Amino acid sequence: MSVQLWTLILVGVSFAWYIGIALWTRAASTKEFYIAGGGVPPVLNGMATAADWMSAASFISMAGIISFSGYDGSVYLMGWTGGYVLLALLLAPYLRKFGQFTVPDFIGERYYSQQARIVAVICALFVSFTYIAGQMRGVGIVFSRFLEVDISLGVVIGMAIVFFYAVLGGMKGITYTQVAQYVVLIFAFMVPAIFISIQMTDMPLPQLGMGASLADGTYLLDRLDGLNQELGFAPYTNGSKPIVDMVCITAALMIGTAGLPHVIVRFFTVPRVRDARSSAGWALVFIAILYTTAPAVAAFVRTNLIETVSEKNYTEMPSWFSKWEAAGLITFTDKNQDGRIQYVKAPERNELSIDRDIMVLANPEIARLPAWVVALVAAGGLAAALSTAAGLLLVISSAISHDLLKKAIRPNISERGELRAARIAAGVSVIFAGLLGIYPPGFVAEVVAFAFGLAAASFFPAIFLGIFDKRTNKEGAVAGMVVGLAFTVVMILLMKTDKLFGLEAPFIKNVAGISAEGIGTIGMLINFLVTILISRFTAPPPAEVQEMVEEIRIPRGAGNAIDK
Repeated sequence: MSVQLWTLILVGVSFAWYIGIALWTRAASTKEFYIAGGGVPPVLNGMATAADWMSAASFISMAGIISFSGYDGSVYLMGWTGGYVLLALLLAPYLRKFGQFTVPDFIGERYYSQQARIVAVICALFVSFTYIAGQMRGVGIVFSRFLEVDISLGVVIGMAIVFFYAVLGGMKGITYTQVAQYVVLIFAFMVPAIFISIQMTDMPLPQLGMGASLADGTYLLDRLDGLNQELGFAPYTNGSKPIVDMVCITAALMIGTAGLPHVIVRFFTVPRVRDARSSAGWALVFIAILYTTAPAVAAFVRTNLIETVSEKNYTEMPSWFSKWEAAGLITFTDKNQDGRIQYVKAPERNELSIDRDIMVLANPEIARLPAWVVALVAAGGLAAALSTAAGLLLVISSAISHDLLKKAIRPNISERGELRAARIAAGVSVIFAGLLGIYPPGFVAEVVAFAFGLAAASFFPAIFLGIFDKRTNKEGAVAGMVVGLAFTVVMILLMKTDKLFGLEAPFIKNVAGISAEGIGTIGMLINFLVTILISRFTAPPPAEVQEMVEEIRIPRGAGNAIDK
């Protein structure tokens, strides 16, 4: 069977599975819609958390950016992995014990202010819509290649699927759907990785294959360094980014992870605080399977790509090349009219343009694996993108219906009315998210990096100080969030004006060597500074708020602490 037919079968079966789960677990109350009723077992919640957190950026784009950037791309690997550890150990248990299941709700209650709640809602919408743009872009890329439709139509198809199970099932439907999606995405990522590792190095574990020898006795990474240098690129294992930028990007991704609303809400879908800790541990195990494999996949696909296309006749390219070319994600321009592909660093000589988001998806085709493996990767990419998109849509929905409508505008709204408002908000959000997927401000991992930077600059200081500094007050928290978010948004816009508005060059290339992907770290530091200074020069929080902050840090069983 052809790749397209296999894709139709595997994607169709997986989508039917997701929709069936959504129908079976349909939310009947606001508690089920927002936090899945609070009764999800820790192991299943760990799988759902892993699927929610490992988005299209993790599945599709991370290995792609590492394959192009080599050592420099490791910032994504370190930042996202470290960020989850930071969230699981430093914030999650305390937030779960506090009992407010949305970030705006926590900030509104902790800082005893509707103004703080509304500012947090605005921050949540900024972060979530930026993040979801990358997911919908990933959906469009998969559909455009494997079902041979336009990227825009692919985004629309993805919107329809997400709309169905997110709006119908709420968090309850999303959680159990994400368990299924984790199974699909991890199987889809590991199967080709294992096949290619055996094919290239005789090692069944990709993690070991990356450091093993090829058939000719050359180490894989040495071979890749040599291929890169022959084409004028820097050695694969060397970095070119300034150290300050590497540190800032890693920090923004790490701290941004700890401030992501759609991940934080996961710790409220389990019955108890101890279950939140347990599910965090399970999620880390499930995440590690993919994250320890991604660098190996990047090395495999980069090696195979260079050996397949460089200095080869265009007319002799395999069918996968023309398929991606038809999708507009590979472009060949024969500058010297010799019919051979020159893939080199020099811009005036380079004849090949490759969208880095296709590397994982094209990987099994480049390695000439069976058609069903190629189709399996397509199904996995869709599972990764749709699982995170659904979680983000729920954050947007709950921010509007619960935090804004219920807690600020119409406190007397009925549960049925709130549930209806949540579904309407989710539906409208799907449409807007689709537009962002059709007109994205960058490639998948880059767009997601912006979202993490915004989360770091807006939410993290308010959450961290809200737990560990009882002296932080509403004036400081509100000012810090506004200044941190505004600074980061403005700087990203100034450094990406060429992509966002079609200009020839951005207004600002970097700030002291720090790129747009890392500027969220500076926004976070500014937020911390503003929050602490204003809090120290204004009235302290009420005594009951300070006592509440002290109580949530008391271990279970000590004093009057309650394991909620």
